[in-house]
Amino acid sequence: MTKNPNSISAKDQTYHLHPYTNLKVHEEQGPLVISRGQGVRVFGEDGKEYIEGLSGLWCTSLGFNEPRLVKAAQTQMEKLPFYHSFSSKVPDVTAELAERLVQVTPDGLDRVFFCNSGSEANDTAIKFVWYYNNARGKPEKKKIIAREKAYHGVTVAAGSLTGLAYAQNGFDLPASERILRTGCPHFYRYGQDGESEEEFTTRLANELEQLILSEGPDTVGAMFAEPIQGAGGVIVPPQSYFPKIQAVLKKYDVLLVADEVICGFGRTGKMFGSEYFGIEPDMMTMAKQLSSGYLPISALAVSDHLYQTIKEQSNALGVFGHGLTYGGHPVPCAVALEVLKIYEERDILGQVNAVSPYFQERLQSYRDHPLVGEVRGVGLIGAIELSADKTTKTPFDPSLAKAAGLMKKCEENGLILRAMPGDCVAFCPPLISEQPDLEELFNRFDKALAEID
Repeated sequence: MTKNPNSISAKDQTYHLHPYTNLKVHEEQGPLVISRGQGVRVFGEDGKEYIEGLSGLWCTSLGFNEPRLVKAAQTQMEKLPFYHSFSSKVPDVTAELAERLVQVTPDGLDRVFFCNSGSEANDTAIKFVWYYNNARGKPEKKKIIAREKAYHGVTVAAGSLTGLAYAQNGFDLPASERILRTGCPHFYRYGQDGESEEEFTTRLANELEQLILSEGPDTVGAMFAEPIQGAGGVIVPPQSYFPKIQAVLKKYDVLLVADEVICGFGRTGKMFGSEYFGIEPDMMTMAKQLSSGYLPISALAVSDHLYQTIKEQSNALGVFGHGLTYGGHPVPCAVALEVLKIYEERDILGQVNAVSPYFQERLQSYRDHPLVGEVRGVGLIGAIELSADKTTKTPFDPSLAKAAGLMKKCEENGLILRAMPGDCVAFCPPLISEQPDLEELFNRFDKALAEID
């Protein structure tokens, strides 16, 4: 049967260049067209219902039809649909959101700079590191450390920080010799034979220190780290990891930038992953659940000691020459303010902590499955890593695309999850999920897993 050339699918295949997609396969097979959402579910153009088990892209915390967010956007559009923050001007709602973010972020983060995406926020943080060290007379202290399997975005600078081959291959990334790479805190995959978790984190801290010393402490400006490495496979570090890492960074005057784009705003059961792991960042990037994914917005929170130095440098130069036309856009800011009100009024943190024990219990129930090597997670985020041999931790041949095949079976059973490198399957349901939603999510996953098995 000839496909209708005026269908959404045909138009998409003909005109749309897709992100994170095998473009040739997409032309042949076409898209899954999503036409509406309701709570934790979305619906295809054919009416088929899916549980969105990844909150879209780790972001739609309040589900897919929250009327208060729609109203907040409409009200702001009618009042002030656009204004900027250049040259000492500001929309009133932007200043209000900045104040609210300082109130909810960890102590010590006292100023907020607005962007439009996680990639932009991390790009901005890199520029801040360089600007800050120029301002204090340390022009060589510019190298940035990121970890294996890190994900910090896909723009040229943030994509250079990202430690995943699929985001760099073919793009000439990393694009700077200033980007350094250190180890990933995934004990299951990188712990050595006979090594305890404590010995593993000590080794990673020692390797970080040796990297800084070999490069020269006067050349290393910052380290970027996600509390939980989301797109790298939902990698949960041992509890002793960040305290040891931070001690090294402080010893050599290296800034710590916490990338909270995925973990921020309740995903771990704390407002930020930094609180869960005891991280004390000099800067923090955030996006995604800041607006529940309803409109593009991100933010970079900066410590006072950085701000004071940057402020004096801007005075010496005459202007702080960095900004984005849509940074602090009033409509996304209004939506983000409403999101933060909902988080507080509905006690979303309490909701996460009430249902996450069940979520984690169901995840852990797959540990003994013959296809599963490891299960990991915190709060309402987790992953299952498939393995060809549980005893030896041998991965499947990548050509088999086991996780991708499992995701296809999940879609057939009305469940949307995400396959990631290393045959990992990510779970990240909306924060509003109730236990019956999670029960149905795992029941559908059980069917998919049985079919691929």
